[in-house]
Amino acid sequence: MTTGVMWGWIGGIAGGIIGLAGGVVGTYFSVKNTKGPRERSFMIKSSVVCWTGILFFLGLLLALPNPYRWFLWIPYGILLPLGITFGNRKQQAIRQEESRNKPSEAV
Repeated sequence: MTTGVMWGWIGGIAGGIIGLAGGVVGTYFSVKNTKGPRERSFMIKSSVVCWTGILFFLGLLLALPNPYRWFLWIPYGILLPLGITFGNRKQQAIRQEESRNKPSEAV
């Protein structure tokens, strides 16, 4: 194995580990920073759906033969932004509803 190939493997593995760690930290803080029980429940469900979808996408990306795997990027590129937009709007609606139903705290 040449030095360039070895550094390529090291970079690929380190990049994958850093990306996975970023996803775990982002998921943790997304759930931790919720304001109420409904919002927390929604964030946990949406995190599970997101992680499952991305793992499914990566599994198909590795399993499909070369000409077909490139077509996976079309639905991924459409569904990911739509899912993010839907999730953000739903979370904001839940947060506003929970803040209306919450009794005022005396300062």
